[in-house]
Amino acid sequence: MLIGYARVSTQDQDPGMQIDALRTIGCEKIFSEKASGAKRDRPELKAALEYAREGDTIIVWKLDRMARSLKQLIETVEDLEKRDVGFKSLTETIDTTTAGGKLVFTIFAGLAEFERSIIRERTKAGLDAARLRGRVGGRPRSVSDEDLTVAKALLKDPDISVRKVAERIGCSEATLYRYLPSARANA
Repeated sequence: MLIGYARVSTQDQDPGMQIDALRTIGCEKIFSEKASGAKRDRPELKAALEYAREGDTIIVWKLDRMARSLKQLIETVEDLEKRDVGFKSLTETIDTTTAGGKLVFTIFAGLAEFERSIIRERTKAGLDAARLRGRVGGRPRSVSDEDLTVAKALLKDPDISVRKVAERIGCSEATLYRYLPSARANA
């Protein structure tokens, strides 16, 4: 069975052209919605994906109708492939039910993985360069060494509660225990 999915981004747009193209190629069931592609929660797309059975093919007018990012598209098509459901895009002439279409889609997946690797490498290089310049990533410490010294001294007095010590140095009890796991035992 050929299953169509049409989507426009705003309420002002009309999916008519997409629906006509899907009908022309023989889609027996068409799901259509007006929703931003950036939204992950698209009820009609979810319904189309759930409706598809082994041997069916989901068809879109254009790749960006199915997903906003290449990563999202690849994940969706890989899920369809696991269920033995094909995928076609009319505009880009991609058809995962053919050997050539699978090749093109595999190249897309490879390029997406390459892009992710480059981003990881750049991020690591940037963090390494920042460390060499003396910058340390992450959240700044909420308790100074001086505050910890005061906290340790106060905790030696059994009449002062951990809560009072935490209030005194301006943090929560949980934060104090994070810095001094056995606050009373080692004080």
